[in-house]
Amino acid sequence: MSNQQYQRVSQSEESVDMPPPKPVEEPPSRAMVVGSVVFYLVAAIIMVMVNKWVLNAVEVPLFFLFCQLVIAVLLLQVCALFGYFKLPHLDVSVCKGLAPLIACNVLGLAFNTYCLQYVDASFYQIARGLVLPFTVFFSWLLLRTYSSPATLAAVGLVCIGFMLGVSAENMHASALGIALGVASSVTTSVHAIVVKHSLPIVNGNTLDLVWYSNLLSAMVILPFVLLSGEVFVVMDMVMGVGDNTAALSTFLTGATVTGIFGFLICIAGFLSIKVTSPISHMISAAVRGVLQTFLGIWLFGDKVGSGRAGGIVFILGGSVYYVYTKSQEQNNKPAQPAPIPMEAPRPTLPTGGVTPNIQYQSSFLGSQGEEKRY
Repeated sequence: MSNQQYQRVSQSEESVDMPPPKPVEEPPSRAMVVGSVVFYLVAAIIMVMVNKWVLNAVEVPLFFLFCQLVIAVLLLQVCALFGYFKLPHLDVSVCKGLAPLIACNVLGLAFNTYCLQYVDASFYQIARGLVLPFTVFFSWLLLRTYSSPATLAAVGLVCIGFMLGVSAENMHASALGIALGVASSVTTSVHAIVVKHSLPIVNGNTLDLVWYSNLLSAMVILPFVLLSGEVFVVMDMVMGVGDNTAALSTFLTGATVTGIFGFLICIAGFLSIKVTSPISHMISAAVRGVLQTFLGIWLFGDKVGSGRAGGIVFILGGSVYYVYTKSQEQNNKPAQPAPIPMEAPRPTLPTGGVTPNIQYQSSFLGSQGEEKRY
């Protein structure tokens, strides 16, 4: 056999082409972390305070909510027009698939808004204080996720805070407002689970989910605005009947501000999750609760007794302890081999009226649910 039939292959030709290594992401700077936390903090506080200011002036909660959703959709369209991102075309099959999410979202937004109308701004934190216990409960009921003793202890602290705050409010808080706060907590906790199951319908694109959620929620709320009779109150405001002239100015200002800041909260929630840890995010939420209480006293003359103050401390302390225990549990989990790199879970993007803190809670519970199914 001739030697010419054999040719030596060079080492460079013998090697298999490998993809270039992915660049390591640098950790965010301290200025970025502080800026994102402050941005989220300010946007969330302004949303609550301006909402309360408008609801004190004019009783059109559903129309007010409708305007906020429409402004958020318009701002998304403007951003898409300038090429910041691409929005999807309206798909009927996607709309049908998102029906549970839209129903949960509309109920949650309505309960949030009505709750804020009937309770003080400083009591709002307590009225909606059962979000964490209901989140853990529905994760066990729907996802069969069992919680550790430390998690149950955190839930117990939150429940003590709620009972302490409510029991001290016999003369100040509305029973209807408290009931609406509990209903809001239920819908918010279920919302986190429904979002997890709704993401595959939009191919995991969170921004598409936000656009569909705001647009379809506005379409669902509009008939209820007509049925509730709020449209007649709006007509009186526009025509300046009675004392509604000043109310119209308050409404337009409030709707514009909350519509813009509701949109900014979406960005702030994304930014905060991207550059901060769950613990720092929850600590910022605790600071927000304290500032919200003081602003309620200063702006609206809220009365805060020892029971309300103690309830806020227990609820915020339990929430921070919950995230701390979940972080510790995840850090202590033994590393498992992963032959195929999986895509990181996308954080859920909050719409107006849904507490952004639930994003971290749902991510912890979701990871548990995927790991342990009993």
